[in-house]
Amino acid sequence: MMDKAKQSLIQQKLPPRLARLEELAYNLWWSWHRDSRDLFKQLDRTLWTTTRHNPVRILQEIPQESLNELAKDPIFLRDFDAVLMEMDKDTHGSTQWYSKSPIAYLSAEFGLHASMPIYSGGLGVLSGDHTKEASDMGLPFVAVGFLYEQGYFRQRLDHSGWQEAIYPPLNTAEVAMRLAWNGNGDRHLVPVKVGDRNIYLQVWEVLVGRARLYLMDADVEQNAPWDRQLTARLYGGDREMRIQQEILLGIGGVQILRRIGLQPVVWHINEGHSAFMVLERAREFIAQGMSFEEAKTRVRAGTIFTTHTPVSAGHDTFDFSLIDKYFFNCWPQLNLSREEFLKLGSHRIGNYESFNMTKLALEMSGRANGVSELHGEVSRKMWQSLWPDKSGDEVPIGHVTNGVHLASWTGEAMHRLYRRYISPDWIVHQNDPLLWTRVEEIPDERLWDAHIHLKRKMFSTIRERARDARMQQATPPDQLLCSGIFLDPDALVIGFARRFATYKRASLIFRDIERLKALIHDRYRPVQFIFAGKAHPADDPGKLLLQQIYNIARSPEFGGRIAFVEDYDMHVSRYLVQGVDVWMNTPRKPQEASGTSGMKAAFNGILNLSILDGWWAEAYNGRNGWAIDSGQSYEDPNLQDDADANALYKVLEEQVVPLFYKRDRDDIPRGWVTMMKEAIRTVGPRFSTRRMVQEYLEEYYIPALKDVTALNGNVVP
Repeated sequence: MMDKAKQSLIQQKLPPRLARLEELAYNLWWSWHRDSRDLFKQLDRTLWTTTRHNPVRILQEIPQESLNELAKDPIFLRDFDAVLMEMDKDTHGSTQWYSKSPIAYLSAEFGLHASMPIYSGGLGVLSGDHTKEASDMGLPFVAVGFLYEQGYFRQRLDHSGWQEAIYPPLNTAEVAMRLAWNGNGDRHLVPVKVGDRNIYLQVWEVLVGRARLYLMDADVEQNAPWDRQLTARLYGGDREMRIQQEILLGIGGVQILRRIGLQPVVWHINEGHSAFMVLERAREFIAQGMSFEEAKTRVRAGTIFTTHTPVSAGHDTFDFSLIDKYFFNCWPQLNLSREEFLKLGSHRIGNYESFNMTKLALEMSGRANGVSELHGEVSRKMWQSLWPDKSGDEVPIGHVTNGVHLASWTGEAMHRLYRRYISPDWIVHQNDPLLWTRVEEIPDERLWDAHIHLKRKMFSTIRERARDARMQQATPPDQLLCSGIFLDPDALVIGFARRFATYKRASLIFRDIERLKALIHDRYRPVQFIFAGKAHPADDPGKLLLQQIYNIARSPEFGGRIAFVEDYDMHVSRYLVQGVDVWMNTPRKPQEASGTSGMKAAFNGILNLSILDGWWAEAYNGRNGWAIDSGQSYEDPNLQDDADANALYKVLEEQVVPLFYKRDRDDIPRGWVTMMKEAIRTVGPRFSTRRMVQEYLEEYYIPALKDVTALNGNVVP
C-alpha cells in the first residue's frame, strides 16, 4: 500500500505541465543520459546530492512550491521538453530489431544504479551494463532477476577493521520499480514448485530504456515465513537456501515470462545460477509430446551460456541428496530416470561428485563462452573432460570479452572533451576505431585539466563520506586517518577497488613494507593508495585480508598516505574509476576471468597497472599502461607472490612514479598525458558493451535464432 500511496503522491504533486517527470524518473534511462540527470539536478541540487542521485526520492521530497515555480520557468521547460523528446526517440523509436523474437537474459544480480542495491559486484554491474546496451542498440531484450529486499549488504568496519554486514531493508517506494500488473488489474502472483510445495512470486518491473527487467519477490503473505526470506538477500544462507533460490531464478524465471505473455526464442544464461531454466523449457516441449532428446535439441538450439569464473569454487554445486529432495517430481516429467537426470549435471572434482550447475548449462546449451580470450582458453581446458573425443582447441566454448557501458561510466569532464574533439555523437559511433584516433587532437592541457577536475571531485566525495561517518558513528581519530581526508590531491594516487577475494591479492603491494614506505614517504615524489571493496560475508580469509589492509592504512607510520573507503558500491566506484591516477590490479594469474573496473578507468584516461590476466592481456600494448610481469612462473604461491611483488615495486620505482612527476614549466606531465591518450584510443572501441553486445548478437543471438527458426520449419516463433 505504501508503494501505491507514494506513487500517487508524486502524481498529485506534479503540475500538469510537468506530469511526465514521473515517467522520466521511473525509467532508468535517465541514469546514463547526462541531460536527463542535469534536469533532475536542476529540480533541487541539495536533494540530488542527499538522495545520492535518486529522481524518485527527489520528486517525493521536493517542496510543492518549487515544482510550481519550475512549471513556469521557460528555461527549465525548454530543457524538460528536449529531454522528453530524446527519451521518446530512444525508448519508442523504430530501431528495434526482430521484435517478434525477444532475447531472455537471466542473471542472479543486476547493477543498474546505486539506489537499487540488488548486485554484489562485477557480475551484477556487467548484467546491468548489458541490459543498458541492449536498450541502446534496440534489441528486444527482457531480463529476469531477484528483488533482494535487503540487497547484498552495507559494509561497516569496527574499530579493529573487521567487516560487519548491515542489511537495511530496501524501500521499494523510493526506487524506480513498480509491481507488474496483469490484464485484470491485479498483481502477478506466480506459483513455482520447489520440492513438495509451491512458493509464490510477485513480480516487479524495472524500465531500462526500452528494455525490461522483471524481478521476482517471495515476500508475500501466501508463503510461509521461512519461504518469504528466499529473496531477502543476495548470496546469503546455506546450500539448501541456494538451491531453492536457483530453482526460483531458473524455473520461476521461465514461468514468470510466460505469465507476463512473453515467448522468448533466444535464452541467455548469465552464469550457472539460472541454469535450471533449461529443465523447465525441456518440460514444456515434452508436454507438447516430444521425447527428451527432441526437447533437448530444441532447448540447446536457443540457449547461450556464459561462464564467468575459472575458480572451481565459483561454480555452484549441490549434493545429490539436495537434488533428490527438490527434483524428485522433475525427472518423471522429463521422461528420465533418476540416474539419467543426475547425469545432466554430474561432475567429479577429485573424490567429490556432485550436481554442477556449469555442467548442466554446458550440457543443455548450444553455445557457450568465457568472458575474455584467456578465460576462453582456461575454460576449454577446465571442461575438456566433457568432450573426451575433442582436443583442447576443439572444445565448443568460445569467448566474448566483457565490456562496460561508456555512457554510464565516462566522467562528465571527459564526456565534454570527447564531444568537442572526437565527435558530438561519439557515443553513437563508439566502436569505430578510426573515431578514437581523434583523441590525439585533444590539447594536452585540456585533457590534464579534465583529469584534475575529476580527481578533485573524487577527493571531495571521499571527504564528504568521511565527514558523514564521523557525524553518524563518532569515528575515532585513527579511523579518520585511513578515511582518505589526509590524502594530497596533487600527489600520485593509485586505486584498488574490487571484491576482497584472496586470489585478487589486494595485499601484494604490502609484501615489502620498507620498500613501500620508501615510495610513500618520498619527499618529492610521494605515492598514495586508495583501497575499497567488500569481502563476501562468509569469506573469512577475505575479511582477514581486508582487516590487514585497513589496519595498515590507519597506522601513523604511513601518515595518511593509504586510505580505505568504506561501503564500496556503484556510487563510490564511479568517482574512483574517474578520479585516481593509476588503476592497480594484482590477481593471481589466470584466476581473473576478465575484470571491468580497469576498462572504466581507461575510458577516463586513467592508466592501468596490472597483471597480464583477464582483459588486460588483450588490451596492453606497452604504451597504454603497465604490465606487472615477473617473467617467472612458480607452483608455490608464496614464491609467485614474491616475484610479482618485486615486479610491481620495480615498475612503480622505475616507470610509473618518474613519469608522473616529470613535468614541464606548465606543470603538465607530457609523457603521462601521451599514455593517457593511447589508453583512451586503444581501449575505447574494443572494451565497450557496444562491441560486446554486437559480438553476442552476431556470433550467438542471431545464429541461435536461425537454429530455432530452422527447427520450426523456417517460421519465426
